[in-house]
Amino acid sequence: MVFRSGRGPETIPGVLLEGNVLERVERFRYLGHIVTEGLVDNEDIERERRALAVRCNMLARRFAKCSEQVKVTLFRAYCLCFYSCQLWTKYTRRAINNIRVQYNDAYRILMKLPRYCSASGMFALARVPDFFAIMRSRVAKFWSRLRSSKNEILTTLAECQDCSILKHWRSVHQEPNKK
Repeated sequence: MVFRSGRGPETIPGVLLEGNVLERVERFRYLGHIVTEGLVDNEDIERERRALAVRCNMLARRFAKCSEQVKVTLFRAYCLCFYSCQLWTKYTRRAINNIRVQYNDAYRILMKLPRYCSASGMFALARVPDFFAIMRSRVAKFWSRLRSSKNEILTTLAECQDCSILKHWRSVHQEPNKK
């Protein structure tokens, strides 16, 4: 995979390894995270949105007759984990909005709530974090782990104040409508 900076040459020569040309790809799955040559996270966000839909539908089918308390516990266990979301730094509003809506709808489906009930109200009543609270929490925990790492590369990244990743992570901690 070749990551373009926007100012590089149009054609890139093939890379040889022991006389064999390596296949060039536009996207690659690494440790479950989808990496694209443009370093855009929309495909990975869509992967996680679909996984969330599958998990929610399974819970709604299998546990339809359980109490609210059991459903909330199951939702917390299976639907609050957005794998690698702290790495999402370059995406469209549409991509992040789609997964947020999926998260809200997942809770509504599991709890058999009306389609247009207040998301903030339903999460507050159940004491379940909303989508943006999860994102802020995951980013804060990740940043804390970077800062306390014994790896010099990671601590250097954590100390870089004009780093584009840090700027994005700071923006995640703002109110959603101020982004």
